[in-house]
Amino acid sequence: MEINKQDQMNLAFSKAHEMVQNAEDIKIYSHIDCDGITAGAILSSMLDNLEKDHEVEFVTLDKIDGLELENELTIFSDLGSGQNVDKLGNGSSNVLILDHHPPLRPMGFDNHVSGQFLELNCHYYGIDGSHDVSGGGMSYLLAHTFGFDDLSWLGVLSAVGDMQNSMSGKLVGLNKEILAASIQNKLIATNNDLSIYGRQTRPIFVALSYFGDVKLPITNSRTECIHMLNKLDIPTKNGKRARVLCDLTQEEKGKIFSELVRMLSKEVPQRYIKHVPKLVAGESYDFLGEQKYSPLRDASEFSTAVNACSRHKHPEIALNVLKGDRSLALDEMDQLALEHRRYLAQKMEWVTEEDRIISLENLQYFEGSEIKSEVIGTVAGMILSYGDWRKPIIGFTPVGEDSEGIKVSLRCSRLLAYDGIHFGNIIRKVAAKVGGNGGGHSVACGAYIPEENMDKFLNVFDEYLTGKI
Repeated sequence: MEINKQDQMNLAFSKAHEMVQNAEDIKIYSHIDCDGITAGAILSSMLDNLEKDHEVEFVTLDKIDGLELENELTIFSDLGSGQNVDKLGNGSSNVLILDHHPPLRPMGFDNHVSGQFLELNCHYYGIDGSHDVSGGGMSYLLAHTFGFDDLSWLGVLSAVGDMQNSMSGKLVGLNKEILAASIQNKLIATNNDLSIYGRQTRPIFVALSYFGDVKLPITNSRTECIHMLNKLDIPTKNGKRARVLCDLTQEEKGKIFSELVRMLSKEVPQRYIKHVPKLVAGESYDFLGEQKYSPLRDASEFSTAVNACSRHKHPEIALNVLKGDRSLALDEMDQLALEHRRYLAQKMEWVTEEDRIISLENLQYFEGSEIKSEVIGTVAGMILSYGDWRKPIIGFTPVGEDSEGIKVSLRCSRLLAYDGIHFGNIIRKVAAKVGGNGGGHSVACGAYIPEENMDKFLNVFDEYLTGKI
């Protein structure tokens, strides 16, 4: 009798459980974005609870080929499936991969030169790694086999940090099951809310000014936002304190929802109007163990704080906060987040005020040589509303001191993704044609290409999009 995919996956997690149980010397390599850092925190917390000696190291994908596996068990989380890690082992190393990216190897791959090799990838079991489960989710499912369901909130944070709720406005698939475990354990409260960033920390008129990627009368104008709130009879203050989104009543949120839907519907072509409500509202996630009005209370804000540590090359600070350090590490995270916001504001101004956005037939781009490669994508997303939302925006910048080449980051409106365009797949194909590599999500993706092929990349990409947008 053939085993169904769910049973196959359960069996694979049982084998992974056994590999962890039998090892005493463990090394974790995890990706350096929010999903990867959170995945590393889940595994490290699990191993702490099991009293297993271990180390955690966060790596970028281009560093994997140079790794030497010297530990009894090496775990790769949120990476490994797209890399040839099976070729890194030696006689004493067992390898476990927990990943959600499309795998290079077939399921049950056993051509490992030495040691035990187990790749646990959701794609093997018919589960979509873009929306259904993150790298942190796969790591949590292993922790779940040991009964550590108190780590489920980290699986939710991973998914939100990986933008897995971006298309539907809520968590689906295995992410939904992980969320249910968090709710059952009273770790998370979820609500249907406005999809406005800064629910816990930003004054509502400030948060509204950053709403969306389609240019509206309120876009980048706090004055217009205050005018809109006054018109809707929504106070902006509680006494002397500015009100934030989580202070608003459901009735007040309903008024803002209706007004944003009205404004957006006037700005987009008829075929997109049915998607507008999904841009305006979605599921929100509050971590009940965190203080109200703290950036750690809301999943989107928490994921940004983790990313700030990653972008400024201090993932260990985020790891400590995720594992419960709410003293020194939290202060350091707050400081990095503040520096991150200042840096982004400066670079946004540099791009927009000097008219650096250049428009081609089907896309727009800017050359961002003064912007760190770690944040070029964030800047691209933030300036989308300054350009033409009907076209994706691409930012270029040198990779950095250690490496040659150009980092490419693309962001686009979710409305284009609702048309069925997956820019992650497109950028992978285009990058390969110019001697590079790439991939990512439908609305946020990137690539690395040779510097001399930048113009060719733009031309091939622009041509590829003809008739598609």
